[in-house]
Amino acid sequence: MEVRVELVRIVINEGGDHQVIVLKETGGERAFPIVIGFFEAAAIDRRLKGLRLPRPLTHDLLAGVIEAMGGRLQRVVVTDLKDHTFFANLVIERNGDEVRVDARPSDAIALGIANDTPIYIEEHVLNEVAGPPGAAGASEE
Repeated sequence: MEVRVELVRIVINEGGDHQVIVLKETGGERAFPIVIGFFEAAAIDRRLKGLRLPRPLTHDLLAGVIEAMGGRLQRVVVTDLKDHTFFANLVIERNGDEVRVDARPSDAIALGIANDTPIYIEEHVLNEVAGPPGAAGASEE
């Protein structure tokens, strides 16, 4: 089962290689961090601030390709966690069919934020990183 989450925090450390975003269960208390790269964090930050660049960057390009091919980004889903690495899918609706494309969560979330697309996480992954609802180990914002 997929659980909807929302971006609640972005931490950009311009002097470091790793940035952090925090996703929180919509209508719940569980939250968890994902370490992402600087360029993905900057893309997310620009979108949150409403800043547009004169030429498309990679996430803009991908959104344009999806649209030009008759698709619509329906949702982003964080699907798994293996060896401390998150995995995600872009879920694209095209001609009534659902197409799933493997993606790094940082790229998927940046694309989702840029297009105001809902973000989800598989419940088993959320339970692993934040604990089941009401658990003592569940993260709180």
